[in-house]
Order: sequence, then structure tokens, then C-alpha cells
Amino acid sequence: MRSPAVAAFEFDNSYARELEGFFVACSPAQVPQPALLRFNRELAQELGLNADALDGSIGAAIFSGNELPVGATPIAQAYAGHQFGGFSPQLGDGRALLIGEVIDRHGRRRDIAFKGSGRTPFSRGGDGKAAVGPMLREYLIGEAMHTLGIPTTRALAVAATGMPVRREEILPGAVLTRVAASHIRVGTFQYFAARGEYDKVRQLADYAIRRHYPELAEQPQPYLALLRAVCERQAQLIAQWMHVGFIHGVMNTDNMAISGETIDYGPCAFMEAYDPRTVFSSIDTHGRYAYANQPLIAQWNLARLAETLLPLIDSENPQQAIAPATDIVQGFTPRFEMHWLAGARAKLGLTTEDDADLALAQDWLELMRANAADFTLAWRRLSDAAAGERAALDALFADASELQAWLARWQERTVRENTPADARADAMRRANPIYIPRNHRVEEALAAASERGDFAPFERLLGAITQPFDERPDHAHYVSPAPAEVTACYKTFCGT
Repeated sequence: MRSPAVAAFEFDNSYARELEGFFVACSPAQVPQPALLRFNRELAQELGLNADALDGSIGAAIFSGNELPVGATPIAQAYAGHQFGGFSPQLGDGRALLIGEVIDRHGRRRDIAFKGSGRTPFSRGGDGKAAVGPMLREYLIGEAMHTLGIPTTRALAVAATGMPVRREEILPGAVLTRVAASHIRVGTFQYFAARGEYDKVRQLADYAIRRHYPELAEQPQPYLALLRAVCERQAQLIAQWMHVGFIHGVMNTDNMAISGETIDYGPCAFMEAYDPRTVFSSIDTHGRYAYANQPLIAQWNLARLAETLLPLIDSENPQQAIAPATDIVQGFTPRFEMHWLAGARAKLGLTTEDDADLALAQDWLELMRANAADFTLAWRRLSDAAAGERAALDALFADASELQAWLARWQERTVRENTPADARADAMRRANPIYIPRNHRVEEALAAASERGDFAPFERLLGAITQPFDERPDHAHYVSPAPAEVTACYKTFCGT
């Protein structure tokens, strides 16, 4: 007999119900020793789940895949994708399963999916498994992005499997339970477009509109409107990434969600010393997905989405759809720039607009680059300088004269706003975090958990980064960047 907690997931699985042929039914692998390593009680409550019942052995059985909740319909979703510019017509969920959908306490439809739950028909020779370290990384980074106010998938749980995972070494296995607005990707559209199955592209587009953009359903050109809406959400999202120094690391089209959420935290990292060319991913050998390239790649990905929609935009003559679709994709850049500048003004403590603000912000970044200043700390200590506390900011810059010249321009600009200095400093501190998941601290926490079963460093780091704007003396350990020699050779890996 199933427990009440197992039956308490009130699933309404629209993807499986409405999109036959877009997935393959598949069950998660059974594991020998399920154990709940981390459970997100706050997220569980948001989803309307019984957090008390799930935080223990029952949760371990569910989140490892050993016991599926009543109403679950596990499926591996089909999608294609451009990976580092090369098109793969069939990718799909090779180690993931969509378990089902729930309506959360705010009335939002949310996917609940496993990652690392075993082989599927899309595994392409892979083992379908995941290791503890990468799954805990996804938990950490997702929660950091959420508390920074950036749209993101989130982790509901990480469960150990008791099974080894063979990578470059033998690692302990785990399953992540991921929550998303949906798992529809640019690559999902590409999968069917590449096969010429435009009836299914239309079916998918109609579903995406109903689920994510219902206001577009009555538009005279709903598919053109869908493209515009996705471009707008991505422009907002990438601007937010740039303002916290986040580098996704693998911006393939199968890793761009139609919903506008950040998805797939593989070789991601946060920049420390400001350098637009920064790359941490071990597989990005040519810097395609470097920090500064992220807006360009987002636009490139959106162009690939536009290509799949052309026969829908104008079914009689798709060539006629190229011009309006191109206009929308080209419009991504000014929309991104608008969102970026709005964010920059907030980080600079500006509440009004001035034509010189863009140059002021760009010159601040160039000053950081020339001095190899830490991106996060430079912005945060500028916030302190707004309250008259200059010493910590000065310590980040070797060239005091250049800093002083820029600060004079900034102070002259802020004076014209007539905002009290303390109020400006407080507003800036709410826009400029003091804590991010610093790469060396993330590695320390993951190593302790994965190699020694010690979760104390993970919990302490999680506590810091989930209150990113509130500086606290007991978290001073998480403020400083890694030594330059450590960052210079730091690489992140996708964990597959």
C-alpha cells in the first residue's frame, strides 16, 4: 500500500496528455541504497507538497526513483540541438525523465523531473546516471540564482543511489529532482522541424502559447508573437546573467528554455576578476560561450528558433515570413541593451535616465578590467562608497587616479538625482550582492559532501548564497575571491 505522501502529488500531466509522439515513456532505474541528501522544504511547500512527510525515507524512495507517486507518468522528452554550433538532429533526455506536472500554490504549472535516473532511449550510449557532486552543484547554483531574482529551474531534492558512477574516476551516484516552468527548449522545436513534421511544430507552438504565453492566443500572428515574446524573456534573462557575472558555459539550443528560465547548470561558474573573455568550461575550448559572447549566442539561438517557426508564420509562403522573423531576432540586441542599461543604472544607484549613463557604466567596467578588479566586490564596495565608505573600494584598484576620475563623474551624476546618500547606498546594496557561489568555495563544499559525506560546508555555503545581499560577519569566509593562481587554472565540467 502506498503511503499518503506518495499519493499527495496532485499531478496534471498536460505534456504527456496532449503531445503524444513528443516523448518516449520510460521508467527510472531502481537503486540499491536510496538516501535523501538534500531536500528543499521551502520549494516543496510552494509546490503544495507535504514537506514533513517527504523529508525522510519516503522522500528518499521517491526522489531516487524507486517509488513513483500516484499519477506520475515518467517520460523522456525528445529534442534536438545545436551543440557548439554543430547540429545534432536527435538528442533528447538521455538521463532525465519528466515525472509529471503540478499546479503550485500560486497557480503556476510546474514540471517535476529527474536527472540521473538511468538510461532512456535517448541515452546515446551513456549510462544515464549522475554523480553526487554535479547534482549538488545544480542545487547550489539554482538556489543562488533564485535568491538573486533570476528566473531559474530549481532543485527539489538530491538523493543518493548507492550506485557508483564511472567518469574519470569512480564517483558516488545521485538523482536530482528538478522543478521548471517547463522543459520545452529551442531544441524541442528543432527536433520536429528537422524532420519536416511541421504539424508537430505547430502543435508544440500552440502548447507553448497555452502554457507560457496565453495572452498571445488571440493575436492575428500568434507564432510571430511567440517568437517576439521568447526573445523578450531571453533579453531580460541574459541581461540579469551579465549583471551578476554568471557564465552558463554551454549555451546550446537544447539548453535554452522557451519559458525564459535558466536551465542546465553543467559547466557554469561566476566570474571573479572582471574580464569579458572569461571561460571556465573545460569543453569550450574556443570561447564560444565566453561571458561577453552570451548575448550574441542567445540571439543566434533565437534565430534557430525563428527558422523552425517560418512555415507556421506564413504557411502558404514561408519565405515571406523571413523578413518579419528577422526583424524580431535583430530586435533582440536593442532589447537586451535596454534591459542591461536599466540593470546597470540600478547597480550604480541611479533612478533617473541620462544619455551619458551608458558611457558611465561601460567606463566602470573598463576600469574593473584594467585593474583585474573582482566583479562582485567592485560593485558591492561601490555601494559602500555611496555611503562614504571608500577604503574597501580603493583597495580593489591599483590605479587610484583613474578610479578617482571615474568616481568624480559618478558622484556628479548622483548629485543631480537629489537622493540621500544612505538611501542610495541601501538601494545599491539591494542590487549588488555580496555573496555569490565563489568557485573555490563551491568546489570545497562539493568535495566534502561527495568524498567524505560531510555536508556542513555545503549547508554553510548555501546559507550564505541564499541571502546574497545581507553582509554578515559570520560569512566573511565567502566574500573573498580565490587566489589568482587558482582562478587562472579553474575549469568546470558538465558532469555527464
